[in-house]
Amino acid sequence: MSLRVLMSLVILVLSMVPLMLQATVMAGSFNQSQLEARSIELQNQCTILSNKITRSGYMTADKKNNISLDSQMQAVADLYNGRIVIVNSAYKVITDTFNLSTGKYYLSEEVIKCFKGENSSRYNKKMQYFAQTIPIYDPVKEKSISGVLVITASTENIISLTDQVRGKANLFLMSMSLFLLILAGVAVHFLLEPFKKLQLALDRVAQGDLNAEVMVDSYRETKQLSLSLQKSLSKLRALDQSRQEFVSNVSHELKTPITSIRVLADSLMGMEEVPVELYREFMMDISDEIDRENQIIEDLLMLVKMDKSADNQMNIEQVNINGELELVLKRLRPIAKRGNIELTLESIREVTADADRVKLSLAITNLVENAIKYNVDSGWVRVTLDADHKYFYIRVADSGIGIPEDCVEHIFERFFRVDKARSREVGGTGLGLAITQNVIQMHHGVIDVESTPGEGTTFGIRIPLNYVPRQEVRS
Repeated sequence: MSLRVLMSLVILVLSMVPLMLQATVMAGSFNQSQLEARSIELQNQCTILSNKITRSGYMTADKKNNISLDSQMQAVADLYNGRIVIVNSAYKVITDTFNLSTGKYYLSEEVIKCFKGENSSRYNKKMQYFAQTIPIYDPVKEKSISGVLVITASTENIISLTDQVRGKANLFLMSMSLFLLILAGVAVHFLLEPFKKLQLALDRVAQGDLNAEVMVDSYRETKQLSLSLQKSLSKLRALDQSRQEFVSNVSHELKTPITSIRVLADSLMGMEEVPVELYREFMMDISDEIDRENQIIEDLLMLVKMDKSADNQMNIEQVNINGELELVLKRLRPIAKRGNIELTLESIREVTADADRVKLSLAITNLVENAIKYNVDSGWVRVTLDADHKYFYIRVADSGIGIPEDCVEHIFERFFRVDKARSREVGGTGLGLAITQNVIQMHHGVIDVESTPGEGTTFGIRIPLNYVPRQEVRS
């Protein structure tokens, strides 16, 4: 459902419900007040008639002498579209304005109570009439009841009048509904205008314009939404720029070995009677460039695979971290010896954790190998392992050349090199630390670095002892 329609309906309902309740209450109040007024009016008429009947001696005198009183009772009965009945002490009807029950007995609970001095007033909602009883006193004996006056009065005219009031109220409600619907539509149009502007800005973004202005600060909500969108767009722009740089770097890195191979091959072809030694040297250089190209491609494929990998592609098992570190250092000691680098492992405690043995070994190997390659002569590399009840910690510290402060935040970027000349000299592809960071993140861990140029670098790793798949983390 459209938000515009929904808001219009909400405004209409919230506006109409009080009006409908008010109309219902007013109609009910009007009806009740009319009934109460009719009841009081009947009581007054009954009292007047009862007093006249008492003073005239109507109950004992000849009715021919009370023709005017009979006419008055008939007029009252006609006025209220009702009926007046007078019952004597023998419960016999002596007067009936309908002339239907004269001379007959009239026994009812109200009449009996009235002879005992209890007036009654009853409204029959189903039949729509009032029934009122009032005693007629003996003119000679005070407080002696000689008869009962029973009057019934129709309330059809009150019901009809109430229906007319209700009909006018409904007509008013219909008019107000139409007016409020139009008003709600206009109000919603202006209320949603900022969101429409925001939508237009997002449409431009969807068409590829990542620099589109999305700031709409008409409301606090639209301002907060715009700020959130700007943050997302900033990340998208950074990601797009990173993608472009990555493509450019990949192209450059893959092209460089091919260019070297082409130069070497052209040099060989341009020479006549090339000595075997020179030919072998050139072919070894070509082979090295091919190996370098192959290493770049393998690292790229590994990064792509890690980018697409999910938790179910992790081969998680219980791994003795101490043993894995010893194996890594054992494989790298021959490289360390060539540079006279002291390579040591300090295990503060035995650690067993959930991990992907191959991937974790690759990440540690990259860190230790970099520490060896970018070290100084007769330097040192220390690997430290520790753990607590939740995580295990690995530190790889070296006495190497260090990393400039402005380069520290970029070292995990793909193809980023602090010293490009030395990186190519030692055979680096610029992807090792990016692979390492991916591996650590796949284990739900974190990696950080501290470095001082000329003094050395320390990489710190923290990984949970127990591996929990992402689906369970979200739940």
